[in-house]
Amino acid sequence: MASTSDFRNGLCFMFKGEIHTIVSFLHVKPGKGPAFVRTKLRNIKTGRVIDNTFNSGVKVEDVRVERRQYQYLYKDDQGLNVMNTQTFEQISIPESMIDNSDLMKEGQIIEIQFHADEEIPLTAEMPAVVELVVTSTIDGEKGNTASSNALKPATVETGAELMVPMFINEGDIIRVSTSDRSYNERVRQ
Repeated sequence: MASTSDFRNGLCFMFKGEIHTIVSFLHVKPGKGPAFVRTKLRNIKTGRVIDNTFNSGVKVEDVRVERRQYQYLYKDDQGLNVMNTQTFEQISIPESMIDNSDLMKEGQIIEIQFHADEEIPLTAEMPAVVELVVTSTIDGEKGNTASSNALKPATVETGAELMVPMFINEGDIIRVSTSDRSYNERVRQ
């Protein structure tokens, strides 16, 4: 059991029958009345963020979680097949567990958060930035490059489509943010 004094960002605990993690919290001690803790909680299964206020000293049932590194192997009809980089054990996780999973290429390292007691995968995260080769894009038209925000569609080696600047050509390696699928920079070769 954990109390409100143990709250920290990332703490996982049972709330209303489901596992939630603390996104942010604030201890408040008003001049009048008892202290309380204002929190933003993310539901692990649904990803929904809710606001909740706890009275100071309230006990919650904390959930022990472990973060482990896995290597993405391939995708099939069961989902994404990944391998533990320490034990070489292979498991399959649903594709919906990873945002923008179409940016993931074979051999990519991801981090999976497990419920330590039940060995159930809770969440999976890709690195913040991935490097991908542009396999096809249209040629930039002369005169369109004067504006620094001119973008064109491109397909990368994983088959994902995203928007890139006009100066990017086929065969270029680019860095892409996995959170919002945005172009970061071209990798120097």
